[in-house]
Amino acid sequence: MATTKDQIQIGGNIFEQRHGKERVRVGRVWRSGDNRHNFVEWNVSISLLSDCVNAYVSADNSDIVATDTMKNTVYVKAKECKEQVSVEEFAIILAKHFTSFYPQVTTAIVKIVEKPWERISMNGQPHDHGFKLGSEKHTTEVIVQKNGSLGVTSGVVGLSLLKTTQSGFEGFIRDQNTILPETRERMLATEVSASWRYQFKSLSSISNKPLQFTEKYLRVKKVLMDTFFGPPKEGVYSPSVQATLYDMAKAVLGRFPDISSVHLKMPNIHFLPVNLSSKVNPVIVKFEDDVYLPTDEPHGSIEASLSRPLSKM
Repeated sequence: MATTKDQIQIGGNIFEQRHGKERVRVGRVWRSGDNRHNFVEWNVSISLLSDCVNAYVSADNSDIVATDTMKNTVYVKAKECKEQVSVEEFAIILAKHFTSFYPQVTTAIVKIVEKPWERISMNGQPHDHGFKLGSEKHTTEVIVQKNGSLGVTSGVVGLSLLKTTQSGFEGFIRDQNTILPETRERMLATEVSASWRYQFKSLSSISNKPLQFTEKYLRVKKVLMDTFFGPPKEGVYSPSVQATLYDMAKAVLGRFPDISSVHLKMPNIHFLPVNLSSKVNPVIVKFEDDVYLPTDEPHGSIEASLSRPLSKM
């Protein structure tokens, strides 16, 4: 059996290992010259592929990067960022550090979830240092190898979308277990989890433009929502979650040439029509596309990826 560069053969067996630190939480405030503050809160996970097999097989820890050191490095690197950086940029900074500073580390994988703190406005004026917690979260996964190769994936989780019309579901398979009626008029709700991979292949291919990933994140999120909802007045008809998911993924690839692939997971969160009656009162609540029972268990699960040729998600 052939082994990869991250595998070794020990006593006829194939051995793979990695170690890291999970859920390192860090908050960072940047203060500009006009006393306007910017704030982020990140949850960082680090995984290192390194030549430290002796720690496992010989109880020799001399090649181990302590996970506590990894935790402390997160705070040190956050402190060193004198100007505001995006979550992707910070992940690259961390991954680059671990692969360049430690000779035995061959690959660093850094995943970060950014908590959605948003600046508040009072009387129409943005507050200099006031923030409120939003909903969807910005995510990233960065993989850096010692030779400088790079992989950057960004994403959004918890993006809850709902439209009260312009949705239907018809023509699906019907058998003895099917009771769902066909309809051209229903509510459509979902909680989007999306991730997209950039074309960048090396650290040298990243430009120095500040907050470029944050800007792209906001633009991708807008394309996803615009495709889901359609124009403000007339909207856009959705014949199924599957068709809408595909249109959203296709729109992202069509709009952003530096994105090589996109993955979408869109559970169908149900709002069930309510129409109650009894012998005493034949119509207590008559459904007229107006009263629903919200439920998220069980829900449909729809998931797909769309990639450019020769691209792997």
